[in-house]
Amino acid sequence: MRHGDKINNLGRTASHRRALLANLAINLIEHKRITTTLAKAKALRGYIEPLVTKAKDNTTHQRRIVFSYLQNKEAVKELFGTVAEKVGDRPGGYTRVIKLGFRRGDGAETAMIEFVDFNETYNPNAGKVRQQKKTRRGGKKAAAVTAEETSEATAVEEVTDAAEEAVETAADAVVAEAVAETVETAVEETVEAAGEEVAEAAEAAEEVVEAAAEEAAEAATEVVEEVAETTEEVVAEAADATEEAAEEKPADEEKKDGDA
Repeated sequence: MRHGDKINNLGRTASHRRALLANLAINLIEHKRITTTLAKAKALRGYIEPLVTKAKDNTTHQRRIVFSYLQNKEAVKELFGTVAEKVGDRPGGYTRVIKLGFRRGDGAETAMIEFVDFNETYNPNAGKVRQQKKTRRGGKKAAAVTAEETSEATAVEEVTDAAEEAVETAADAVVAEAVAETVETAVEETVEAAGEEVAEAAEAAEEVVEAAAEEAAEAATEVVEEVAETTEEVVAEAADATEEAAEEKPADEEKKDGDA
């Protein structure tokens, strides 16, 4: 008898059933939507939703627990990454089962199972922000307390805004003064540096001019000395030649007289 047995064994042994559900869960995590039989879809929904709840707590411990079920690193990475981010605000009910009718052949009833938050077309609450429910318990007292709290909150906000404005104004003034001082200091340093550079450039130019003048004077002195030496040599040679010519004339005259 199967009294109180609520588990659908799907006509398989325990190990075969675990392997089947693990493979279906991996495919659902990868493709976000799969089509299978209605019995397998319902069994898969009770298998994968606790794993998605564990994926909200991204810790090593939870990852190891989920990996012990799926035995697939890529599926665990996708579940704790993309899927967990998408369904993070949903308090359960992560999957949807839609009946598709009976398939031809064996006549089994088929269904599509998908993650609710990954179907933007069929999700009427997509993009809406969840709001906490408000109760009207307490009546007038609660309303009076709420009004007082609202007025106090408004006064606190006004005081806070005024304080923030005063702080911002003071901060702007301090910043402006600091900027002005910095600019003045920078300008003075720049002017001083420029003056020093100009003075250094003038000194360097004077040194270059003095060096050039000294070199030119030395060169001119050497040229004059060389010209003077050359002139003295030419004059000496000319004097020697004149003396030789003067000595040769009397000898020629004596020869002429002897011949006569």
